[in-house]
Amino acid sequence: MSQKRIQPLARDAMAYVLAGGRGSRLMELTDTRAKPAVYFGGKSRIIDFALSNALNSGIRRMGVATQYKAHSLIRHLQRGWNFLRPERNESFDILPASQRVSETQWYLGTADAVFQNTDIILSYDPKYIVILAGDHIYKMDYEWMLQQHVDTKADVTIGCLEVPRAEASGFGVMHVDNKDRIIAFVEKPKDPPAMPDKPDMALASMGIYVFETRYLLELLRADAEDPNSEHDFGKDIIPAIVKTGKACAHRFARSCVRSSMENEAYWRDVGTVDAYWEANIDLTDVVPELDLYDKDWPIWTYAEIKPPAKFVHDEDGRRGMAISSLVSGDCIISGGALKRSLIFTGVRVNSYAHLSEAVVLPECVIGRKARLSRVVLDRGVIIPEGLVVGEDPEFDAKRFRRTAKGICLITQPMIDALGA
Repeated sequence: MSQKRIQPLARDAMAYVLAGGRGSRLMELTDTRAKPAVYFGGKSRIIDFALSNALNSGIRRMGVATQYKAHSLIRHLQRGWNFLRPERNESFDILPASQRVSETQWYLGTADAVFQNTDIILSYDPKYIVILAGDHIYKMDYEWMLQQHVDTKADVTIGCLEVPRAEASGFGVMHVDNKDRIIAFVEKPKDPPAMPDKPDMALASMGIYVFETRYLLELLRADAEDPNSEHDFGKDIIPAIVKTGKACAHRFARSCVRSSMENEAYWRDVGTVDAYWEANIDLTDVVPELDLYDKDWPIWTYAEIKPPAKFVHDEDGRRGMAISSLVSGDCIISGGALKRSLIFTGVRVNSYAHLSEAVVLPECVIGRKARLSRVVLDRGVIIPEGLVVGEDPEFDAKRFRRTAKGICLITQPMIDALGA
């Protein structure tokens, strides 16, 4: 990889984040919010990672396309990402599906979600556009990907993960030559093509694409006129370029951002309740795989003005304490105990309550003597006194959403139903 240029390409780029997905595999966590708006890591939302990557990479023009259950996401973006200023040649646009092309047409697919905002993109006239998925957890410097795109004179450059071939069947997989030019793009193959230099590994799409803007908009205009197209990058746009143009793979390992505490390139799709719980709980490790404390690559978010966390009472059995846990601001641990848990803002844990491997979203209240193990609590859940979860699998499954791996997702309607 060549050295970074004196004039970063990111200055001439726009980041366009696709954040309209339903996220149905997260079950009730996406009943009232889109997947990119789901809370993560104690303070952030999932979308903050893609946006922070763009900001830290030097990109100062951003657009976010929203669609399903967008209110929570839009409110977060308005509160947390309103610091980009047009007088500094910066921009931040929230782009809901607003029937700009047709009075009856919402975003029909990921490609259409870009095409319908062609005039807005052109008004900024970025030379390059970086298309991003808004629902993954990772740290990446997009400048390196932009540089590869220019150096190789590619029509599209696609961000790719190296995954074991045995696990690649759930992804869109790139078949590449020894120069990482993409020969074929295969969606969820039974027998994933191997990497030339690593026969046990395959290159899976991250849903990150770099284009020259004018070239992309020409493709999208033609795609919009095709009645047989699904207007989707993965299904239509990328396979067409692979056949008739030059598509190149960009390996995530070349541009992933790692602090001195991170040994491996970190990328997670937290699209299931199990994966979501695991990624959050992993942050409680002494040295987690994802370093949220890296000051060189901060994860920006809506910084609420809240008082510090507070721990009170010091009696046997009634001691406010937390072991191997993350506790956010405005939490009061009042005579309760946490172990290997992640607690978001504004949570109250009352006396004699015990939480183990719990992910507790904002504004929850844990009643006295409750015992919760391996749970995810949605925002605002009020746990009644003495409730026990995580000790009787069959009983838990009758009351709550229990996953195959034994994680219980609990919402307030489920709690209300207990007294019905």
